Amino acid sequence: MLSSLIVMFNRNYQPLLRAWIIALTLLAMVACALAHPIPDLPVRSYFTDGDKLEIRVEVDPRSFDADPEGRDYLLMGDQELLSSDELEKLHQQADIYVDQRLVFSFKPSSAFKFEFEWQWSKLGDEGEPTMPDDQVVLVGSWKGSVPPGSTAYQVTALEMEEANMGIPLNVMFLNFVNGTQAQRYAVLFPGETSFAFELASLSIGTNPSASPDDQSGIKANSGDWWALFSSEVRRGFVHVVPLGMDHILFVLGVFLMTRKRRPLILQISAFTVAHTLTLWLASAGWVDIPAKVIEPIIALSIVAVAIENIVHPKYSNWRLLLVFAFGLIHGLGFAGVMSTKIDSTSSLVVGLLGINIGVEFGQLAVIAVALIATAGMKDDEKYRNWVVVPCSILIALAGLWWAVERIFFT
Repeated sequence: MLSSLIVMFNRNYQPLLRAWIIALTLLAMVACALAHPIPDLPVRSYFTDGDKLEIRVEVDPRSFDADPEGRDYLLMGDQELLSSDELEKLHQQADIYVDQRLVFSFKPSSAFKFEFEWQWSKLGDEGEPTMPDDQVVLVGSWKGSVPPGSTAYQVTALEMEEANMGIPLNVMFLNFVNGTQAQRYAVLFPGETSFAFELASLSIGTNPSASPDDQSGIKANSGDWWALFSSEVRRGFVHVVPLGMDHILFVLGVFLMTRKRRPLILQISAFTVAHTLTLWLASAGWVDIPAKVIEPIIALSIVAVAIENIVHPKYSNWRLLLVFAFGLIHGLGFAGVMSTKIDSTSSLVVGLLGINIGVEFGQLAVIAVALIATAGMKDDEKYRNWVVVPCSILIALAGLWWAVERIFFT
């Protein structure tokens, strides 16, 4: 009797239970989704006139909040309404924030602490003129000289347990010599230390009388390129899994249309080509569309693919065109998150190649998990009724919520 009940349950209800476990998992993921990702933490160091140095750190003031992703970006118009006491408090919070996340070191000396002066700048365009509706960040600046006898300079991104506040951030370590960006830069995850930026080869600090035109040390070798490429692969992956919840849901929406190999590969390929194209164009500065326009469209693209899954049960070439079009928009979304400006063309090419491969790995990981989770459901009709439709409804609701939030509350 018991064995008969178990067989009946497995045959009739286990697929339904599995389907709703998948659906509820998606709902839980949506509940903790990142609506407004915190940008990377750039550290730019400018070496000039032998031993002169300026260090600039860019901080998003939303990072001071206990739930920074749930906060809207601060606009220039809002910042101008703050009192002098409120501005001073933000500057103090920025000092604490940097102290808890970064350690600056000159070799062979010990760590150095800098007193930064803070000003407001447009997000992703440090030093550019701002308009009232521009998203802004705090840029801290310190000016001085390289400590005498220094041979190298590096930055450490502190572990989050040590920092004890906020969320994990990538630290971007960029260096400039007499106005030219060094080709190698670093993307640091919490707990990592950058490469040692050699100062002796640049005639900095140890030999300030040398010609400022000698910039041979800012070029990268093969080992530098590999380190840069691998770090950007990791950054691209992380910006999809686990941080890119809207991109994850879009990929799942694409997957739910069909599990057949050829149309699935065609859709993922179209999406990859499209977002790669616009990510490269935006990063090169040829396309510039505000995040307040891109983010709602990304949310609506999620709604569109999910609704089509419900309304049109069969794959068609129209679907391929739709996925490609929305892929162009998602590429601009990736560019918005990875907004740190790279002036070196060689670094930009290597970095973007790594980011794109990382993003692709992230998408393939999502597809792989979805394939494994649904592998036991062989009945196409039950799969559609118990997985495709309920999961697409949840995905559409999540996208609709994000669209409303980004249009009316951002």
